[in-house]
Amino acid sequence: MATHGLVLFGHGARDARWREPFERLVEKLRVARAGDALAGPVVLAFLELMEPDLPSAVGVLASGGCERVTVVPVFFGQGGHVRKDLPLVIERCRGLYPSVQIECVGAVGEDEGVLDAVVLYCLRQV
Repeated sequence: MATHGLVLFGHGARDARWREPFERLVEKLRVARAGDALAGPVVLAFLELMEPDLPSAVGVLASGGCERVTVVPVFFGQGGHVRKDLPLVIERCRGLYPSVQIECVGAVGEDEGVLDAVVLYCLRQV
């Protein structure tokens, strides 16, 4: 079985504090995957304004022995960056790392479970 790395892919921002919740999410995923013998590293990557970019992040996973990589767009919806920009970067990564199976899933905000969690958060605020 192939070691399976995970990339959380975000937009990026000029303010360094913007990445803090993403770093917390990475840590939670690392803890959740700790018992899985095939689970590879979990890393962040960004479209712009922050590092690493997606090809660099996939390169780190590939050089660490990951044969499979799943890219999870940590975007609330399927806007232009997810529908247009991300597929181009994914194809670039596949060209750079042909021995790595790279899969990209839908934006997290498109998942009903995520939306349900946001509803619960909103309800706790009133």
